[in-house]
Amino acid sequence: MAGLAIQQVTKQFGDHSAVNDLSLEIAPGEFVALLGPSGCGKTTMLRMLAGFENVTGGEIRLNDTLLASRHHHVPPEQRNMAMVFQSYALWPHMNVADNVGYPLKLRRIQGSEYQRRVAHALAQVALEPYAQRSPQELSGGQRQRVALARCLVTDPAVVLLDEPLANLDRNLRASMEHSFVDFHRRTHATMVYVTHDQSEAMAMADRIAVMRDGELVQWATPETLYREPRSEWVASFIGQGSQLAIANGAPGQRLTESALMQGLAAAHSTQPARQPVLVRPEHIRVDTQAPNQHDLTGRVERLTFRGERYELHLRLPSGEALLAYHHCALEEGQQVALRLLEGWCLEPDQ
Repeated sequence: MAGLAIQQVTKQFGDHSAVNDLSLEIAPGEFVALLGPSGCGKTTMLRMLAGFENVTGGEIRLNDTLLASRHHHVPPEQRNMAMVFQSYALWPHMNVADNVGYPLKLRRIQGSEYQRRVAHALAQVALEPYAQRSPQELSGGQRQRVALARCLVTDPAVVLLDEPLANLDRNLRASMEHSFVDFHRRTHATMVYVTHDQSEAMAMADRIAVMRDGELVQWATPETLYREPRSEWVASFIGQGSQLAIANGAPGQRLTESALMQGLAAAHSTQPARQPVLVRPEHIRVDTQAPNQHDLTGRVERLTFRGERYELHLRLPSGEALLAYHHCALEEGQQVALRLLEGWCLEPDQ
């Protein structure tokens, strides 16, 4: 297994900084996601790892080997990495086994060793029965697994994945998420996965690097990103929730129900400095009994049926929006009493 060290890496395209002073330490065997909106620099960072782009500044190391710096560049074919692209890039005139074995032929590996490694790669992605089929006979998910097997056949130190599920439908994406996780558990490969889809990253990765405008804004486990996002922007990008203004608390502090309710009341009755706080929908209790004068109230503006629950889009008397979950449908315009069980204080966006 191999670890990756990305140290203050920068990539300039003319006057535009696609990646700016990014540093990450990726442990051997770790599954890492680079997550962010289009144009944030995540694919550029992946291409620098693969060797398809030179770095403008900083260093990239694989274990103790320097792969890239301003004055040093190891070409892609010498990095012992493999890349799975968004497009499957399979040869239509070759069957599945030949597609998987193509990188071995380029390395002049033949005979029994060739057959053994192709069979092993197909077994890792559960495609042994499809070895003699053409790519045109396969589903989208099966083609993606062929592309993954092709990159595994050379036993790479690192597997790089560039939005590999973007072209699949929703149900197939969910199935392939399980396939990638199962594959990672079997192989213990170091994997770097680029996506703009937070649900993919949260479902699969050990840790997630959230990027914005070429910079790293938070590097944490999926649970930490959800429960303790650093800033207003990260909170709005990861998961569902509501951001309210309160009169107490400090960034990185978790507020109890009483502290949150007191801070919310003070913010609406005085003019102190405002602190943004995140309240997740699961931390809101909705009471459909007639509210009394001491309750925090909300008006149902609309609701969305999600199968196992309803999403309630509420409006507070202060005008702030609130998203909550409820087990049954309510009427639009209905007044409800609310309890906010906890909140997480955020760094204000600059």
